[in-house]
Amino acid sequence: MKTGKVFLVGAGPGDVRLITVKGLEAIQQAEVILYDRLANPKLLEYAPADCELIYCGKLPDRHILRQENINDLLVEKALAGKRVVRLKGGDPGVFGRVGEEAAALALFQIPFEIVPGISSGIAAPLYAGIPVTHREHAESFAVVTAHDKSSDGKPMVDWEGLVRGVDTIAFYMGVGNLPFICENLMAHGKPSCTPVILIQWGTFGRQKTLQGTLSDISVKVQEAKFSNPSIILVGKVISLREKISWFEKMPLYGRQILLARTSEGASGLAKELMNQGADVIEFPKWKKTILPVDAGNVANYDKILFTSPESVGEFFDAVIKQEIDIRKIKADFYGGSSKSINALKKRGFMAGLIEDMPREGSLLVVGDDRKYKVENADFLVTSIKEIDEQFLPIFQRMLEEASVNTMVFPSGASVDVFIEGLKKCDIDIYQLLKDVQVVCMGQHTKAKVESVGLVSDGMPVSATREALVEYLTQCPIV
Repeated sequence: MKTGKVFLVGAGPGDVRLITVKGLEAIQQAEVILYDRLANPKLLEYAPADCELIYCGKLPDRHILRQENINDLLVEKALAGKRVVRLKGGDPGVFGRVGEEAAALALFQIPFEIVPGISSGIAAPLYAGIPVTHREHAESFAVVTAHDKSSDGKPMVDWEGLVRGVDTIAFYMGVGNLPFICENLMAHGKPSCTPVILIQWGTFGRQKTLQGTLSDISVKVQEAKFSNPSIILVGKVISLREKISWFEKMPLYGRQILLARTSEGASGLAKELMNQGADVIEFPKWKKTILPVDAGNVANYDKILFTSPESVGEFFDAVIKQEIDIRKIKADFYGGSSKSINALKKRGFMAGLIEDMPREGSLLVVGDDRKYKVENADFLVTSIKEIDEQFLPIFQRMLEEASVNTMVFPSGASVDVFIEGLKKCDIDIYQLLKDVQVVCMGQHTKAKVESVGLVSDGMPVSATREALVEYLTQCPIV
């Protein structure tokens, strides 16, 4: 059997858009992905549907997989001929133990590539409005691990060298050792008034910052109950934050949105919400299986109804594959939604809405046979869409780490499938949304939400992305 290949990929600091092009390409072609806790799980949605996902993230109080086990898994999967991605938060070469993993692969002569990522120590400060170097404030920068293998768990650092030779210092994952860090920096010559800032969940919409000085930051952190994952930044350059803070000024900064999803891909609505500064968790994740269909008799119908935009593409793919002359199809086309109609329009066909479809004439329904209850119709089921259960535990971990304050239902159809997905996770929807602002896109969606016993807190003036962003911007977070 031919040996596979391993890609040791930096996922960046959290914002999924900060991954490199090469890193994303590796994910899109992966057969196995081993991912860490700090790699944004949304990146996994770019993987092929049949990709095996293995969680080896580390939590502060426990280890899911020891490093030796991770090394062994990388070797095992590659020797089985798989294309493997090891997905790490930030940059794999900055406290990512990539050297150990690469050495294990080299020992077995397994080909590998290391794909750099944006390090959290640089990205998180920038999202907080702080460049780590500046011509007038800081000409040097250092990254320091704030926990290590010493007997008492304290960082073993050349404190004198740091104080004397470095202007800006970024400590990784060091909240528990913050008093020790501050004491040593001051003891070796850093003024007690030196600015310090903690940036938690940097580059996420849930990003939080806490600012102080070496003399008072430890008390502030204790009072605010600040925790990891956080970057601790020390240096005069922090003073620039007042002038150039930008991320926290975005319209939807602080919004942690749960978005009900009905399609298998990332939605344009989710992207727009993220573009405006929000954290967005889409649920459920769908997987689709294309079915072999016999389109040989499609020319015999008077009407063809497409149940989704996806069914349009699947229908024409089948027609072309079976070498059916499209000119022989005499039927009038109809769509179950404006999106389906637009999908037909892009292929050069004008179509009407289902509401305008006449009753007379033979009818073929293309797509999901469960979506519309149509009498006296034949069905051409082009694909089966079902909840991807591999993503259920991933969703649960995302929920545990977030503090969702907004729920968006984009359509009436999204309500039942959202509830169905939650049941598979043993999550009660009423408990989940008890203190969450529920927003509906349109009257029909609002009526559906209320029919299942949920309370709608409002809706935008129209069912568009722009109107939703404006509505959320104007409404205070609950």
